[in-house]
Amino acid sequence: MSAPPRLFDAAQIARNLARRASSENFVRDLVLEDLAERLSAYKRNFARAIIIAPDASTLPTTLFTADGPVPVTSIEAYSGAEFPDLPEGEQDLIISLLHLHTIDDVPGHLVRLRRRLKPDGLFMAAFLGGDTLTELREAFLSADLTISGGSSPRVAPMAQVRDAGGLLQRAGFALPVADVETHRVRYSSPFALMVEVKALGASNPLLERPKRFATRTLLAEAAQAYANRDADPDGRIRATLEIIWLAGWVPHESQQKPLKPGSAKVSMTKLLGDKA
Repeated sequence: MSAPPRLFDAAQIARNLARRASSENFVRDLVLEDLAERLSAYKRNFARAIIIAPDASTLPTTLFTADGPVPVTSIEAYSGAEFPDLPEGEQDLIISLLHLHTIDDVPGHLVRLRRRLKPDGLFMAAFLGGDTLTELREAFLSADLTISGGSSPRVAPMAQVRDAGGLLQRAGFALPVADVETHRVRYSSPFALMVEVKALGASNPLLERPKRFATRTLLAEAAQAYANRDADPDGRIRATLEIIWLAGWVPHESQQKPLKPGSAKVSMTKLLGDKA
């Protein structure tokens, strides 16, 4: 079987993160807040739990389910290792935050994570997808076409939520769930958004990114295209942030299973009466 094509430059992502003036990250804060709410719905004691994410040192060491506190070990996502050094079959809970969208072989990565979980262990993930930064992508596409008559890869491709549940099933997870949280963020100008993207360490992560820095002419053209398409009446511009959430369990005999076709006790005709 051939290896999946390489799309992302993990070493460059690590360099982007290291160059930031601050570790403040409003996207991470949004995700952690949502994670706390989602975990609180589980009535389960996870004795061994890990989080794999950028900026591991800034992550909480304790999370909470409906049953109480969960001690968590954090692992740096961009440490230089291809995959975390974890023994198989020992974790009760693995959480991946803001990392899957820069993995070349997502199905293979999910399979390897599943193998690190115990039977009936839970996997959760949050990653950027859908229409995230679609406005910025379209602005640069327009600018590239205007200036050079072609286009360059400047914003990473994004997975769609409709495909996310299928990724879990392919990896062997049971009871897969996928949903999306959409946020609309506003900035004073396209340049303010570009500065924020750089400050978050999220500059172009693609392996085949342009090797030369964007010129002032290109940036100005992209900013103008952005403002023309996605500015509000007050002059501020809109940016879309979509966070896809996944949850799936390692199969176990105690889990609910779908009924076999034809095993229902009551027919739909009887339930619906004359409406059928």
